Amino acid sequence: MKVWRHSLEQAPARSGPSVVTMGNFDGMHLGHRALVKSAVDRAQERGMTSVVVTFDPHPAVVVAPEHRPPLLTTLAQRLETFEALGVDLVWVIPFSRALSQQSAPLFLQAMDRVLEPVELHVGSAFRFGKDRQGDVLALENWGMDTGCRIVPHGFRAYDGGRLSSSRIRETLAQGDVEEAARLLGQPHVLTGLVVEGDRRGRHLGFPTANLRWEQEMLPAHGVYVTEARGHRLGSGPRLGLTNVGEKPTFKGLALSVETYLPDFEGDLYGSHLELAFLHRLRGEEAFPGVEALRARIAADVERGRRWYYEHRR
Repeated sequence: MKVWRHSLEQAPARSGPSVVTMGNFDGMHLGHRALVKSAVDRAQERGMTSVVVTFDPHPAVVVAPEHRPPLLTTLAQRLETFEALGVDLVWVIPFSRALSQQSAPLFLQAMDRVLEPVELHVGSAFRFGKDRQGDVLALENWGMDTGCRIVPHGFRAYDGGRLSSSRIRETLAQGDVEEAARLLGQPHVLTGLVVEGDRRGRHLGFPTANLRWEQEMLPAHGVYVTEARGHRLGSGPRLGLTNVGEKPTFKGLALSVETYLPDFEGDLYGSHLELAFLHRLRGEEAFPGVEALRARIAADVERGRRWYYEHRR
């Protein structure tokens, strides 16, 4: 898979037609995956290049930073998913204040020059261009002039409700990581480097890996059953018990994501770790003392083990 990181003005003109899909794709939920896969399948049927057009940073970061949502995924995660779905080319357009002021017709003119799209697949709610004036109707009018077939896709969740990144954020904010996984098509994942923490877990008898996470959206504070992957953990996933929160027993230290890995012994400092959130055991609690906390952690570990081996094997 090729990745372009060009502005509209800098992108080279292509030779040959393509099938394109366009969007922000935060979260890469089931609807996003179906949308991208439809474009890939059509490109393969027609012997053309499949292209994803996306933006970095997220447009809300530039046009409405005070209202922007916490992002579910990093660009690296999105690119990894595009590649797994068979995309030939991803055009990552740097989003800027100037681009936000460009009209929808001018944007489409530039995209037509660069990609020569014969089909364009988009979510039915997708908006683009100055003041978000570009919508499916504007695309269809443009398509009639250029000969590009516009294919809108509506997203619906398994329960018939809306399938959107906003709904997934709401679900994670409630700590319901299992519902989030149903909407995403896979568990919500945090990635990052393991860094040194305050070593309180080690003193309690449960040493933890302290994650410097790369995503913006965290699940609600609490204790979770997770699945950890990393090159120092060996092949395959490993059970983890992850605490997201501020450690109220110790008077509210800084927000942290810490994972205890039962039966693992080794040095993870400086290594890259991936945590998939599977199940919430409980919310964050303050305990009267260290011994009460230690007993609760031991109980959490046993409950987490039972859940994991009942549901993941």
